[in-house]
Amino acid sequence: MLCGVLMVSACRQGHAPAKHESGPHGNSIQPTLKEKPSPAILFLGNSLSAGLGVQPEDAFPARIQNKIKAEGWDFRVINAGLSGDTSAGGLRRISWMLRQHIDVLVLELGGNDGLRGISPEVTHRNLQAIIDTTHQHYPKVRVVLAGMQVPPNLGEDYTTRFRNIYSALNRENDLTLIPFLLENVGGIPSLNQPDGIHPNAEGHRIVAETVWKYLRPVLEAERATSDGRP
Repeated sequence: MLCGVLMVSACRQGHAPAKHESGPHGNSIQPTLKEKPSPAILFLGNSLSAGLGVQPEDAFPARIQNKIKAEGWDFRVINAGLSGDTSAGGLRRISWMLRQHIDVLVLELGGNDGLRGISPEVTHRNLQAIIDTTHQHYPKVRVVLAGMQVPPNLGEDYTTRFRNIYSALNRENDLTLIPFLLENVGGIPSLNQPDGIHPNAEGHRIVAETVWKYLRPVLEAERATSDGRP
């Protein structure tokens, strides 16, 4: 679970019923259909992406889907948020999730690593492996990385090393970095649930605005370079 002051689809109907496969932790894998599916955005994350404590439609990935619809675009959001997940857990799950084609990966993991005091080098290695695995499956995938921070009680050295994971991954890979996912939300009581940890519905609205600021240009670029897409 995220704690402290942590600063970090439906498939188209076919002509015949299609069988859905159940992935790890109940994730639904969309069947392969004859028609070309809508381009997909996979949110691989923890309780923040999962929308712990709020209605599904209030979680920021669902709000991103609404923004996409408002633009008249054809992207579909796949929410693979899992409460309590770590970078190691995401690495274990990613190959299964990639059984369905994706065009954009929004990687929102690492915060729980920091809260558990896991070595930043291990977290860096796991996140890099997720990025590499995704590119191995889909070389043209675009990656958006959500930056995280950990509470200062873990010590200045650890806090700095952890924060630097995300800037280092940004330098080492061709991706888009959201510097701080919980910008203008983390640590603000009125935007968080009573636990002081997870955003409430209004907090998720602000998180969605932050994500959209960085994701929208990525989707515009994807639309411009994808053959046969509107």
